[in-house]
Amino acid sequence: MIKKTISIDMDGVLADIQRHYLSHYFEETGIRINENDIIGLKEADCLPDQTAVLRYLHTPGFFRSIPVAQDAQDVVKELQNYYEIFVVSAAMEFPNSLLEKREWLQEYFPFISWKNIVFCGNKGIIDTDFLIDDHLKNLDSFSGKGLMFNTFHNVNEHRFERLKNWTDAHRFFVAELQNKTFN
Repeated sequence: MIKKTISIDMDGVLADIQRHYLSHYFEETGIRINENDIIGLKEADCLPDQTAVLRYLHTPGFFRSIPVAQDAQDVVKELQNYYEIFVVSAAMEFPNSLLEKREWLQEYFPFISWKNIVFCGNKGIIDTDFLIDDHLKNLDSFSGKGLMFNTFHNVNEHRFERLKNWTDAHRFFVAELQNKTFN
């Protein structure tokens, strides 16, 4: 039996980039930003200092220290029993991110083979059945079923089916398996 394939983005999906931005900003400035205060803002505009996000993305160690999204490890590990999982990350724009993302994946998702990790510049090249991503531009260029992973900057987007969190993603893919079994 051939397994269906799922591509999963890193930042904002497997990794909690929102919490990381806010934490870095607090460490740098001493100003605590409430998560609810950035809901609906663009990623580049989520902090009062409009240069902060880009600066963080170019800071050595930033990608290596992003916290794992709640329940991501358990859900992805379970889904691997039924789907072929790929991690797909647009890692070319920020040179530090390549090695740091690889090391991060080795630590938090050691059960994903290096053969199933794709670092690219344009996710339009990805040919899997599903793509879980937090950015509309990546879902727009994807030819399979795109799933919008909920995060602060995409709450006003409604063109793709939304996964609120990893528990919701688990429900979606379990239902997908059940529909496949009974159809």
